[in-house]
Amino acid sequence: MSENREWISFRVKPAEYLLIEQYSKTTTCRSLSEYARKVLLSKPVVVKYRNQSADQFLAEMLLFKNELSAIGNNFNQAVKRLHSLDGLPQMRSWLMIYDSTHKSFMNKVGAINEHLVQIYELWSQK
Repeated sequence: MSENREWISFRVKPAEYLLIEQYSKTTTCRSLSEYARKVLLSKPVVVKYRNQSADQFLAEMLLFKNELSAIGNNFNQAVKRLHSLDGLPQMRSWLMIYDSTHKSFMNKVGAINEHLVQIYELWSQK
């Protein structure tokens, strides 16, 4: 059941229109008309809220994920190489590579753990 509505028209400058449109897009209003009605009638407008710390956390975790993935790929290549080794000298060089990969992996895991603790402490204060 749709209500009949009266028309209200008014003009704004292009810059004003863009600003009003930009404001309306940050709300839960489905249209510019709905946003304008609520503002003009002093009704509450629900504004979408982005949690900046959560966004930053996710971006940093994505970087860690990519680095861990690269380390994992290197480790898998080293293990494949191990299966094709014939002698002890080759085994020693593989162990040296494995040791540096293992240290790199453990450093990244430690950094992730530290970062998670910092985020937890930051969010638990709110």
